[in-house]
Amino acid sequence: MISTLLIIDAMNLVRRIYAVQQKQHGDTPTALIATQSTTTNALKKLLRIHQPTHAICVFDSHAPSWRHQIYPEYKQGRKPIPELLKQGLPAIQEQFFDLGIDSLVTEEDEADDLIACLADKIAKQQQKCIIVSTDKGFYQLLNESIQLYDYFQNSFVIRQQVHQKMGISIQQLNDYWAITGISSSAIKGVEGIGSKGALSLLQQYGSLNNIFQQAEDSNNKLLTKIKSQQSNAILAKQLVTLKTDIKLGFNLKDLRYTDSTD
Repeated sequence: MISTLLIIDAMNLVRRIYAVQQKQHGDTPTALIATQSTTTNALKKLLRIHQPTHAICVFDSHAPSWRHQIYPEYKQGRKPIPELLKQGLPAIQEQFFDLGIDSLVTEEDEADDLIACLADKIAKQQQKCIIVSTDKGFYQLLNESIQLYDYFQNSFVIRQQVHQKMGISIQQLNDYWAITGISSSAIKGVEGIGSKGALSLLQQYGSLNNIFQQAEDSNNKLLTKIKSQQSNAILAKQLVTLKTDIKLGFNLKDLRYTDSTD
């Protein structure tokens, strides 16, 4: 029997729900209570839809990560989590636990890396993994075993759609982001080359490594520009690539889901 691990990108879900309540109620206890209720109902719905054998909610710790250490500008300019919501997270985690879902939080790694590591381990065991998130960074993980589900659109992100939409393969995504950067995370990439230029380079040469191996060509402005900023592209790729080698300290059996509402 194939197991199905449901991984909730918890802050991705909670912050979006809180933003809706915040518009209606402001930063008030009413907004927090509504968020707790709505988030719990969302989790119930996800469990009902996907019928997982295993499940876990992964939370960010909000502490600086290894990405901040090698690139201090990482995520500069992002709005911090509202203090009221931050104070309410333990109660939300407790509600998740009451539904039979444990929460994973670590001070050392970002939630995205933990999720990637969990998903990768499941895929290598030929089991099924469903990640619930709107974060495009998870596109890089998509394969036969790993799926991405957008709760707010009630739909899966399909690999073929990503390929059609972006014009490159899943395997080329990190190289693409290494060139264009990711503005929402303050990752700069290669200055002066946008999405059109990045696509042109990758469609012509296939990968970042192949680009760097090309001979100098003064007539190719894109090639000249990216080769002159090779270190920037390499750093950006390191930042956008999710880690899959974290030692988790637990096994899949520890995440088994049993419906506690029965």
